[in-house]
Amino acid sequence: MTATQAGEKARAAAKVDSGSGFGRLDYALYAAVILFWGTSWIGIRYQLGVVPPSVSVAYRFIIAALIMFAWVIVSRRQLRFPLAQHGIFLVMGLFLFSTNFALFYYAGQYLVTGLLALIFSTAVLMNMINSMIFLGEPARPRVILAGLLGFCGLATIFWPQIAARGFDAGTAIGLVLGLGGALSFSLGNMVSASQQRRGVPMVSSTAWGMAYGSLLLVLYALLAGEAFTFDLRPSYVFSLVWLAIFASVIAFATYLTLLRRIGPARAGYVTVVFPLLALLISTFVEGYQWTVPAIAGLAMVLAGNVVVMRRH
Repeated sequence: MTATQAGEKARAAAKVDSGSGFGRLDYALYAAVILFWGTSWIGIRYQLGVVPPSVSVAYRFIIAALIMFAWVIVSRRQLRFPLAQHGIFLVMGLFLFSTNFALFYYAGQYLVTGLLALIFSTAVLMNMINSMIFLGEPARPRVILAGLLGFCGLATIFWPQIAARGFDAGTAIGLVLGLGGALSFSLGNMVSASQQRRGVPMVSSTAWGMAYGSLLLVLYALLAGEAFTFDLRPSYVFSLVWLAIFASVIAFATYLTLLRRIGPARAGYVTVVFPLLALLISTFVEGYQWTVPAIAGLAMVLAGNVVVMRRH
């Protein structure tokens, strides 16, 4: 084992301090995840249309996995693992790098963007519950309060859009798909957090997880009879590169590091905050109009953000 691998194992095995305030690095990691995932919503828009959703996600994570493996090799991190460990990487790929994305892409065919963002934000509440069940973390009232503030804030912001859509069979299907995607994301968080606590290098586990996730997506697309087409328009190509490099490689490496440092319950709050960045971008790109309820919802989300970051 190299000194780099030993150092990473020691840091990963350190106990997660999910009760203290954010340090400077935590703030930087938090902001980076919000930036890259907040801008990913625009990229995903340009992925829909010509290429089937599962195929687009497969392309995204094939590229991301190749980059992650290059990172592992160049940085001389651990690449070989026992067969049993690969089973865990497969589960991680199933939950974190395939199922959740596929379900949300398909849910987007039935639901408006606002409802998708609201459903995904339930991951912060799922992370709290799953952390207690799978990681033995205690319930923290202030984190629960922050999650509820964030959820209510997003509901307030997007309610006009949700109400205008109405509730029908299509909405019900989209709701089930979206909640399934949020649950899959949360379970993937638990797998990653448990592996980092055991000292498995994050970069290595992410590379293998992305590889298995892309393989599962390819198998699904083949079984579903979906065509492996490619859209040569610059908008598709550039958005695919952005999603693979920034929203996948960099964002997931950053998020999973944050997960280790502050715990899944608080790290999951980024799922509440990054839709706000998407709205701010939409203000300039699509002419989104801020209303009084939207501003009130923004205030609730920001209040939850303060609660989740502060010390006891």
